[in-house]
Amino acid sequence: MSDAQLTQIVCPSCTTPNRVPHQRLGDRPLCGKCRTPLISGHPINATDANFRRFIDKSDLPVVVDFWATWCGPCQQFAPVFSQVAGEMANQAVFVKLDTEANQQTAGAFQIRSIPTLMVFHRGREIARLSGALPKPQFVQWLAQQLP
Repeated sequence: MSDAQLTQIVCPSCTTPNRVPHQRLGDRPLCGKCRTPLISGHPINATDANFRRFIDKSDLPVVVDFWATWCGPCQQFAPVFSQVAGEMANQAVFVKLDTEANQQTAGAFQIRSIPTLMVFHRGREIARLSGALPKPQFVQWLAQQLP
């Protein structure tokens, strides 16, 4: 099988990169190291320690919600982000980063207001949006941004 037919996905549990045949993404593939499902349909809670690994090693686009526990709009947007993560699980990796607990990463990406949504593809930022969106607008924005 050629590399073009394989998709690299980072395990949400142990952060090991795994290569999965693209046509098997919908079959709930498991991590070869820790046996955790690679695609769960739930956002991954990233940290300063593992954030770069998710955005640098994933072949799928990575959608990130930069948020904080004290932020009202962040709390209102959280269910929308989770719903869309479930609906688009085979198209993108959805990651949440608490900016209060992970200030190094938030600073590195110059997060000045929250929530801030960013889309990365192969380690590169391709889109950014500040503010919470209703689900239809979030889905529409993602459709325009995802490669």
